[in-house]
Amino acid sequence: MQEFQIQLITRDEQVLQFSCSDGEDIVSAAERAQLYLISQCRSGSCGACIGTAKGHYIQAIDPDIASSIAHTNQVLLCRTYPRSDLQVVLPYDAEQVRKQPLPIRQAILLEKNYLTADTLQLKLELLEDDEGNLSLAFEPGQYIEIWIPNTEIKRAYSLANAPNWDGVLELLIKLRPQGQFAHYITEQAQVGDTLTLQGASGNFTLQDRGLRPRYFIAGGCGLASVMSMLRRMGEWQEPHEVQLLFGVWYEDEVFYQQELADLATDYPNLHYQICVQEASPVWQGFHGSVVEAFRSLLQTIHTTPDIYICGSNSLIERIAEIAEEFNISKDQLIYEHYGVAQTQNACCQDKC
Repeated sequence: MQEFQIQLITRDEQVLQFSCSDGEDIVSAAERAQLYLISQCRSGSCGACIGTAKGHYIQAIDPDIASSIAHTNQVLLCRTYPRSDLQVVLPYDAEQVRKQPLPIRQAILLEKNYLTADTLQLKLELLEDDEGNLSLAFEPGQYIEIWIPNTEIKRAYSLANAPNWDGVLELLIKLRPQGQFAHYITEQAQVGDTLTLQGASGNFTLQDRGLRPRYFIAGGCGLASVMSMLRRMGEWQEPHEVQLLFGVWYEDEVFYQQELADLATDYPNLHYQICVQEASPVWQGFHGSVVEAFRSLLQTIHTTPDIYICGSNSLIERIAEIAEEFNISKDQLIYEHYGVAQTQNACCQDKC
């Protein structure tokens, strides 16, 4: 069988190499070489396994997904099939390319709290692993995957808390009407139950780029990963100017108001606006979308910011278009989309 040579170049300019068989995708070929790239759904839907490829290849993904990443010149490595030797540039450092699979852990369900009618906050407490560790190593912005007990169905959810040593994890669950995990967690799961999870993973993390301002734009449950980053920045009192735009459609979809107010008190560099697109006259926050708020904000700046976006594909595309109008480099956009995908083996991935 014909084989192609793959050269990975990480963000910190480390070089990793392995072979990929004809008809094999790059993520699978890397795993044969004991290199575990950041990936999630393995069906070309979640966007976790992005990279930039040079050479000849076939990209087997849905046309809508292809359109959504076209402005980035990136590919999804789980659905990239080489037709020649390839050079692939990864948007993360070599230390994030694992040499073994992600650890699987057990955790106790501590709390289920409804923040809105369709947004559930979960708190989990990790059980000790085989080495007696309670905590989970992760970077703010990363996610974990959780299985529905006694099934092969799992979902991915971003961690909303900052890293800690007590093993407590905080997640936000968007309760979709047909969601299998949503049905399980609302109808069957009880406080005290044991859940199985795997992680953490993902490359939507804080980038070390000096003191350039950091703007965060979150739609709905996309606030989870952003909260983790902001909480970490607040703990460390990082000196950057920080702006957060949090958007929902209606006022009754707003959550974390008190948490944001408390965080801004403890971390004075943080300024935020809660944007309600269909706001009533009494709403005291921003009336309109985060896209409109973002445009208004850019009209007042003197230094172009790094822009962290977590939301739908359409939100990311609109923010990218406006950033281009203001001559902000694509390299200054760091983003992650969340949504729902159905994989070939009926294992849904739902990231929030």
